Amino acid sequence: MRLSPTPGKATLDGAWWPQSRDLAFELADLVDHLPAEHGRVHRVLYSRPDWDTQPHLVPVARGPLKTGSFPRDDTHLVMLRMSTRTDLRLLVVPPDHPTGDQAMRLAADPANRWSTAQILAAEEFDQHDEGGDDIEHWTDEGGSWWTNPEAGPPSFR
Repeated sequence: MRLSPTPGKATLDGAWWPQSRDLAFELADLVDHLPAEHGRVHRVLYSRPDWDTQPHLVPVARGPLKTGSFPRDDTHLVMLRMSTRTDLRLLVVPPDHPTGDQAMRLAADPANRWSTAQILAAEEFDQHDEGGDDIEHWTDEGGSWWTNPEAGPPSFR
């Protein structure tokens, strides 16, 4: 998990990268290890498509924790309702996401204004863009194959 240094100031308050899609197991680990300065987790709302299980109660160290889900969505979001009456909105990075560390950094950035879907899509795009060798880059610098024979003839596809 990675939290913003200033929760409540951006679109998201951080990110969580669980190791599996078992909500009860992963949520118990998250809640039991959440830094005490944020308060105690009172209730959790989650996005159903992110998980293979949808429990209504999750056993945690302090006792059963009530959970609920957002109806009909795929937001990659978990909202922790804290005992301090604040909400922590965390991006849920899928366990198999190839650039989860980058997604977590972006979600925890206080300047972030992107949604969960935008962050995950941008990270997937960045992963492919880093190689650079196998990606066509378009330019509009001008030039012509007539004046530069090394450029080759234009493609008419």
